[in-house]
Amino acid sequence: MIEKLVEQIESRFQELSEQMSDPDVIGDRERYAEVGRAYSALEPAHKLAKEWRAAESDIAGAREMLSEDGDDPEIRELLRTASARLEELNEEIRLAMVEPDPHDDKNVIVEIRAGTGGEEAGLFAGDLYRMEQRYAERRGFATEPLSLGDGDYTFAVKGAGAYSVFKFEGGTHRVQRVPETESQGRIHTSTATVAVLPEAEELDVQIDENDLQIDVYRSSGPGGQSVNTTDSAVRITHKPSGLVVSMQDEKSQLQNRDKAMRVLRARLLEQELAARAAEQAADRIAQVGTGERAYKIRTYNFPQDRVTDHRVKVNKSVAGVLAGELDDFTAALEAEEKRRRLEDASPDDEE
Repeated sequence: MIEKLVEQIESRFQELSEQMSDPDVIGDRERYAEVGRAYSALEPAHKLAKEWRAAESDIAGAREMLSEDGDDPEIRELLRTASARLEELNEEIRLAMVEPDPHDDKNVIVEIRAGTGGEEAGLFAGDLYRMEQRYAERRGFATEPLSLGDGDYTFAVKGAGAYSVFKFEGGTHRVQRVPETESQGRIHTSTATVAVLPEAEELDVQIDENDLQIDVYRSSGPGGQSVNTTDSAVRITHKPSGLVVSMQDEKSQLQNRDKAMRVLRARLLEQELAARAAEQAADRIAQVGTGERAYKIRTYNFPQDRVTDHRVKVNKSVAGVLAGELDDFTAALEAEEKRRRLEDASPDDEE
């Protein structure tokens, strides 16, 4: 089966290579860009396929030499290492050909909200907000605050592949620590929920203006000299879905409306993804807009200086994680998602 897959990779890569030098394709900017993207996407798998061919050739050569010169230790070692590498390549090639999440390249909107635990939950939500910001900076993404308040933080993360990284942060985060206000040193358990939404373009989600109820009112919180004296805050209700989004951080009504529409489009896309996932009965490891926010994904245990991601059983120190060092979690979760996608695709491959 793997040899057939290698042949398909080689054939498709050769086809794309020829198209890249075809004058008709070169003359069509849109088609050339499409072929270029397909070529770049297949290139890693093609490199693995070439290595697979080399390993297979080494194995065949080693076996032939051993048949002539029975017990050469160097040839036996070559056979052993080539065979081991071939086994690794079988899995690597299969994983490389797993279809990526179609939203992986999108920017994201992240919503962090305090859960159970009162004031301590609000403080923890703030810790998570700063953690996610630092992680974005570490990965080279830009962040944009959309709506920030006590225990309620909404912000955008921008950059190619933002969703592929941040989608694993969605779910319920639990903290176990002694709050600063606790006089008897008792450990409290609190939670905060994180929703990670792929930011939707207007082409992704069509919104009929007639389906919107838009209310304006005076902002109630801090925000500048004129924030409480003009009707700059905006509340948008999407009547078909019942979704309500409010924004008041900006002084301009137009800016608040623009931010509210961005969040509304992202939430509507999330609903659409949830409906598709339900129809397909997809058992996915990460919250990808499926509403699985009650699922506890990570525990931050301060007394034991340990953060545990329950999906992949990876542990890290508290200080490092809150400083935005989440790469080990992400890498393990990416590998697990690929394995699950491969399992889902396997029955079709075998037919």
